[in-house]
Amino acid sequence: MSGNGPSPANSNCTTTRLGIGALSRSFRSVIEIWRDLILAPGGARGEISPPVAAKALNTLLALLVLIGAVWLSLVSLNYNWGWQGVWDARVVLFRGWLTTLGVASVALVLSTVGGFVLAVGQRSFLLPLRYFAKVLVEIVRATPLLVLILLLWYGFGGVFHIGNEYRYVAGIFILTLFESAYISEIMRSGIESIGKTQIESARAIGLTRVQTYRYVIIPQAVRQVTPPLVGQLVSLIKDSSLLSYMAIQEFTYTAQQVNSNTYSTLETYLPLAVGYLVLTIPISLWSRWLERRFKYET
Repeated sequence: MSGNGPSPANSNCTTTRLGIGALSRSFRSVIEIWRDLILAPGGARGEISPPVAAKALNTLLALLVLIGAVWLSLVSLNYNWGWQGVWDARVVLFRGWLTTLGVASVALVLSTVGGFVLAVGQRSFLLPLRYFAKVLVEIVRATPLLVLILLLWYGFGGVFHIGNEYRYVAGIFILTLFESAYISEIMRSGIESIGKTQIESARAIGLTRVQTYRYVIIPQAVRQVTPPLVGQLVSLIKDSSLLSYMAIQEFTYTAQQVNSNTYSTLETYLPLAVGYLVLTIPISLWSRWLERRFKYET
């Protein structure tokens, strides 16, 4: 008996081919998914941002590798943890953390103002003022912060008999002076990024030098310097740890005191590192977001 439909043998072959094809397509899909998670789109130049899932997965993988390496090293040493003394001193550590936050916040505001003054001073038509700002910036940038602390506080501070009651004021001043030099270079580069044609056009329509800065240069320069300026805040927070050499009771100093009382070195300095990460990582992420946003707008 003849029929128009496919024979059982042909039907089995067709089903097998369909099954292999579906399996092959599924396998290729899996490979493409893993390729997107592992390989950077656009190659090594990094012009294309990876997917959010790829960022999260690889960040988590990096953290697991680092945590695993630390854990294995501690296990191999049979380290005995002792958190009780550090836990009892948690209030002292938290106060030190708040002090670091306060000192860094005040120094950021003052160093931003100081950096702007130095940046404008380096472009002044008065040559003595211009070169004074240039020399000051270069000297401060070429000197480590610790050396500035030793020189200004223990050197000149001792000569002029500055009392310990001015310790915090002196610490903020030294930190402000150091950061102002770097911020001034950030601002100067932002100001100089404005085209000369815009400045000439402002003068052509009758704007004074002050008005040119106010209405033409500063509004555009602010957008250019905001991302690196926010990034400089991360450096400022980290640099504030050196104020412990002045016995300012900020986060690092209190951690050192707790360690000397409890002899729990690792248990003390792990919260110290975490405390600084809590302050710096959100600011660092904010800085990168600002860089992407302003790069897109420009």
